[in-house]
Amino acid sequence: MKKYIRSRIFMTIKTFIAIIMILFIGKETYENKSLSVSMNTNLNKSIDKKIIQNTQNELYKEGLYNPLYTFTGELTGYAGDCPLCSGYLACPPRTNVLKEGIYYNDKTYGTVRIVASSKNYPCGTILKFNVNKLSDEPIVAIVLDRGVSGNVIDLLTTSEDHAIKSIGRVKNLEFEVLRKGWKK
Repeated sequence: MKKYIRSRIFMTIKTFIAIIMILFIGKETYENKSLSVSMNTNLNKSIDKKIIQNTQNELYKEGLYNPLYTFTGELTGYAGDCPLCSGYLACPPRTNVLKEGIYYNDKTYGTVRIVASSKNYPCGTILKFNVNKLSDEPIVAIVLDRGVSGNVIDLLTTSEDHAIKSIGRVKNLEFEVLRKGWKK
């Protein structure tokens, strides 16, 4: 009887570990790997909270930065001080970029760049793209303005002169849509 109970307990622990692995590693990864069980012989059975928190943060970021879809378009630059610009963004919150600057603090994605797009991409859409001449890191931006057509994305810069000299027109650039509109 004791042997049966120990066997059931071990199977329960093994099942629990498998469920945890599926949740944290992913079903596909778990199914492709064999399960190895390690026993915690530490008497207090504690787990470091920082390790759990870091793992959760990494998983959160991985899901957060996975694109919903991609598209190919053009990148141009503009500034709030252009001759026909008022300095106010077309999308709410109607920020004056001449006073507030070229960045926006999004609740989910943190500090991101501001871009203008066509109505193909709703206000609040989060885009990610790489332009090596602008940054070694990918640029994450939010659609908060209008004024272009099709798949042209217009990156807000500090001045028209900077937009022309630093960006110009980048053709056939791949954009990743991380969030479509204000809700994912």
